[in-house]
Amino acid sequence: MASVESTDTDLEAWQSPDYADPDLFDEHAVTVGSGAFAVPGTVTVPHGEGPHPAAVLLAGGGPFDRDGTAGPNKNLKDIAWGLASRGVAVLRFDKVTRTHREQIAATPDFTPAEEYVPHAVAGIEILRGLSTVDGEHVFVIGHSMGGKFAPRVAAAGPRVAGLVVLAGDTVPMQWSMVRVIEYLTKADPATAALLPTVEAATEHAKLVDSPDLSPATPAEKLPFGMPAPYWLDLRAYDPVAVAATLDLPMLFLQGERDYQVTIDGDLAGWRDGLADRPDVTFRTYAADDHLFFPGTGPSMPADYAHPHHVDPEVIADIADWLTNRARL
Repeated sequence: MASVESTDTDLEAWQSPDYADPDLFDEHAVTVGSGAFAVPGTVTVPHGEGPHPAAVLLAGGGPFDRDGTAGPNKNLKDIAWGLASRGVAVLRFDKVTRTHREQIAATPDFTPAEEYVPHAVAGIEILRGLSTVDGEHVFVIGHSMGGKFAPRVAAAGPRVAGLVVLAGDTVPMQWSMVRVIEYLTKADPATAALLPTVEAATEHAKLVDSPDLSPATPAEKLPFGMPAPYWLDLRAYDPVAVAATLDLPMLFLQGERDYQVTIDGDLAGWRDGLADRPDVTFRTYAADDHLFFPGTGPSMPADYAHPHHVDPEVIADIADWLTNRARL
């Protein structure tokens, strides 16, 4: 049996998906990064001598744990266990905004680059140090904002074999927020009542775009109450432009029921910017929402209160793409 590490988020009713076989892999704890902002992580390693292809898994925006816990669901754990069952080693970690929440709140110049890049780079090096991992075939897999920042990780200098982007956003986050509020206002008024109004969100978004935005702009005037340096760094980063500079194969996956990151808005940005690249693949999944959970009808926040697992077709497609790249 696998030695399966328990995290503080394993208290819900999550159960292993059918496509994951814990008898095929082991897990062990690691520390990702160093110094005051080091975070705990988990490496899931297939049995056998290998060498196995491997991937660092990046969570979406917000203080997520390494499993991507949302109610009884753990989409990142689904991905890690599913891939490890198919011969791919995976490292996932608690985000620094979760582990060091108070320190981050007390660091007004904290940026999205600091939220993702240092720990991703450290994770890549951890995987390369494993004797059963193929150090020439370590990939980055990012979900949502983690997908948006996957190109920035690769551009930071580590030897990355390729990128897998799941529902990576290209529309500026402040305007995605407006779009989400508009959607929920029509589809789920009870949830929308807990969010800023469309008018207030629009004013916040306009300030992010304004030339008047400066490090001194009060955080309370900005989306999510995040300080101005965070938005200045995010505004200066164009994920599609950075991806276009990378000589790497890339796989982009998108759920068609996703209202947070959309085909017409976000996936279209990747497609337009990388249209001439034969090493870039796009796939969409008609039944899947933002977390790649299959379902029917309009996707709603309340859906995440019920148990789901990541679409098995998504797991198979990622595993096949990674292993095929490793054979080249």
